[in-house]
Amino acid sequence: MFILQATKLHKSYGNKWNKQEVLKGLDVSVKKGEFVSIMGASGSGKTTLLNVLSSIDKVNDGSILIDGTEMTKMKEKQLAEFRKHQLGFIFQEYNLLDTLTVKENILLPLSVMNISRKGAEQRFRALAKTLGIEDVQNKYPNEISGGQKQRTSAARAFIHQPSIIFADEPTGALDSKSASDLLDKLKELNQQYEATIVMVTHHAVAASYGDRVIFIKDGQIYTQLHKGEQSRKDFFQDIMSTQAVLGGVQDEDQ
Repeated sequence: MFILQATKLHKSYGNKWNKQEVLKGLDVSVKKGEFVSIMGASGSGKTTLLNVLSSIDKVNDGSILIDGTEMTKMKEKQLAEFRKHQLGFIFQEYNLLDTLTVKENILLPLSVMNISRKGAEQRFRALAKTLGIEDVQNKYPNEISGGQKQRTSAARAFIHQPSIIFADEPTGALDSKSASDLLDKLKELNQQYEATIVMVTHHAVAASYGDRVIFIKDGQIYTQLHKGEQSRKDFFQDIMSTQAVLGGVQDEDQ
């Protein structure tokens, strides 16, 4: 079952005298529970693709279905409501509210949903335990490390059990150990909750945690790799080889 189906996506910026076409009729589908990584060189269109799939930006033409709902036809108010309930976000810069504790930041998405206090507490405890942030739940963002901030951000993305979670370079601001810790946890949550994750990354190591890697070049899908039964190390080597052909930035960290 496909949780996301996008067809003939076109996105351009500028005007008719100076137009830059970023997405050129791109098609992409994601199955429920799949962990998909999107890669591509700078300017390839990968971030634009994530932005239009996640409703942060709008396409000029094309269709985007998430859990059977056509997003491109929605008015702003409908879209805001859909986003609150069906989409989760993990950003590179955490986007936490400094005036709220870790726990309060995580519970924030539930404030607009009809969930009991007991139910919210159960969800929080389960996620905090999996993500290893129980001991910092009463601290404020400026009192915790970058890795803990990003795990807090991940918990906030999962807490309302959305249809799909979009992650934009989630390890970009982290050191290698914190990045590995986060990716291990994301994979665990992906399997534990059958959560669908779509992640943009320029790191081959990060991409290797996914089930599939989509490579974008010049606004179109260049190729795709499926992990299948491979080890993550072998999958990483395949990603590196494809990246080399594409001329992407090489990732030396393993």
